[in-house]
Parts: sequence; C-alpha cells; structure tokens
Amino acid sequence: MTDLLPQLISALILGLLGGGHCLGMCGGLMGALTLAIPAERRHQRLRLLVAYNVGRILSYTAAGLLLGLAGWALASGPLAAALRSIAGLLLITMGLYLAGWWSGLTRIEALGRGLWRHLQPITRRFMPITSLPRALVLGGLWGWLPCGLVYSTLLWAASQGDALRSAALMFAFGLGTLPVLLATGLAAERLVGLLRRRGVRVAGGLLVMLFGLWTLPGPHQHWLMGH
Repeated sequence: MTDLLPQLISALILGLLGGGHCLGMCGGLMGALTLAIPAERRHQRLRLLVAYNVGRILSYTAAGLLLGLAGWALASGPLAAALRSIAGLLLITMGLYLAGWWSGLTRIEALGRGLWRHLQPITRRFMPITSLPRALVLGGLWGWLPCGLVYSTLLWAASQGDALRSAALMFAFGLGTLPVLLATGLAAERLVGLLRRRGVRVAGGLLVMLFGLWTLPGPHQHWLMGH
C-alpha cells in the first residue's frame, strides 16, 4: 500500500492537469457531445455528462486491466527490474509534458488511429443522446480516442507488472480527468482556467517527476523516502 499510494496520486495528477492541458481535443469533443443532447433532454444534461465520463473512465480501466495482464506476464520473468525502470522513466517524461517542457508524448497517438478509424463510425449510431445507456456506451467508445497522454499513462500502468494495479491506476487517472471535462461540458470556465495556469502545471509536473525518480530502482530511493 505504501508503494501504491504515490502511484495513485501520480495518476490523479496526470488526469487532473493533463485534462487541463489537452482541452484542444477533449474539450472540443465534450462540447460536441453536449450539443448532441436534444433540447427536450437538456434538463438531464448533468446526468448525461456524468454518464459519458463514467463510460470513458470504465474504458480506461478495462484497457489498464488488459494491458496490465501483458505487463504481469513480463514481470514474472527476468524483465521485472527493467519494467520498474520503464515505469519511472515514463513518469518523468509525463511530468515534463505536464510542465510544458516537452511534448514528445503526442507522437505515440498514431498507435491508436487505426483502431479509432473503426470505432468512430459506431459512435454515430448513438447520436443524438436520448438516454443514459446511450451516453454511457458513447463515453465508453470515446475512451479509445487516440491521446498521447492516455497512451503514455496506460504504458506506465501496464509496466507495474500487476493487472489489478494497472486497472486501479487507470481508474484513478480517469477520475483525475473528470473535473475539467465536466467543467468544460457545463461551461465552468473558472476551474478550467485555474488548471491551465502555468504555475499549477509546473508544480504538478515536478511532483510527478519526483515520483518517477522514486520509482527508478537504486539507492536514491531511501534518500527520497527520508525527505
């Protein structure tokens, strides 16, 4: 549990600040989903927006579980120490991304574009949004939208070598994205503006990088735990 807590905090920070940093893609989609709610359903807007996001978070969790099984298989062999190093390095690069010092993570979005080409036409079958089940399924499909931050977090979660832990980290990441995307759908611009402030992003990025350094195997772990 002592080892899991900083990882869960990292996942929450990645989701919270990553959501504020990636509104170009997700914010536009959230706005489109909001506009897809028929006028006679506008009184249910909050419930439908929550259903979108529950579906999306569940899809992140499922992806974490599936890829975590592959990580578990690798961790059972001689690559266990290498996986921990990969996890630490991924956290450091994601911290750099959150702080706005390096955006190379966006290059891995190409990994999921082929899958999304097949899923995107299916999303049209659930429009317009007329019920909570439709919103839930549409949100679940939305969770597979190509996103460099999501994919990087998924690789980091899978590198833990434990499928349940990978699923828990992706669930925590999804929860972290919830406030900013709900705020976008509800036009709560003050919260979105706060999360996009440079000082907030840099502080969050530095904290994630610190957790990444702590994750890397070596004698420095004892020093970090003491401080």
